[in-house]
Amino acid sequence: MRPSKRAPDELRAVSLERAVARYAEGSCLVSFGNTRVLCTATLEERGPPWLRGSGKGWVTAEYAMLPRATHERTRREVNSGKPSGRTQEIQRLIGRSLRAVTNLPALGERQITIDCDVIQADGGTRTASITGAWVALHDCLAWMRSRSIISVDPLKDHVAAVSCGIYKGQPVLDLDYAEDSAAETDANFVLTGKGGIVEVQGTAEGEPFSEAQFIELLGLAKAGIAQLVELQRKVIA
Repeated sequence: MRPSKRAPDELRAVSLERAVARYAEGSCLVSFGNTRVLCTATLEERGPPWLRGSGKGWVTAEYAMLPRATHERTRREVNSGKPSGRTQEIQRLIGRSLRAVTNLPALGERQITIDCDVIQADGGTRTASITGAWVALHDCLAWMRSRSIISVDPLKDHVAAVSCGIYKGQPVLDLDYAEDSAAETDANFVLTGKGGIVEVQGTAEGEPFSEAQFIELLGLAKAGIAQLVELQRKVIA
């Protein structure tokens, strides 16, 4: 039995709330159970210097954990002088995931920065961030089209993410912290709405997992992400 009493293939309660940040071009408050992340999208009228003159835009991301997002206060990384390796890994993952479904030349020489700030953490903060960031990016692009900044929709597809793992020998979907901290295998899957694989991160915390177990985790992830994409579609409709 899972600590949350969920079925092995059951997501936590997921919600996506749009337009929660008054001044951002796009925003979404995403909740996966008790994990909550505020995602905001900011348009900058110039791209990164290394893309200057290319006619191509860029989508990037920053990720941060608020000090009391966890049981004990976490020191702000700005006070340590640089983001941790974990933070850099997650924000690069979010950026890669969004760029995989964005027609960058259609942006022109502009940059959209997605800020993902974890308000409360209970496992799956990176997957929640990606799922909510897509909504914030979508709304930013809609804002740009409504003002004739761009003439076409640069989004090629949806993208969402979910965690899977092996907990007490059982493959399960969408791990919360109680499961994540004790799982024998922990994996994160990023997939597009059409089922394309953007990224897979999988780690055996104890015994190595088999190919058959990996295929089972992938099947769980596909089913879970299909539900997340459907929720994204309903929210933006």
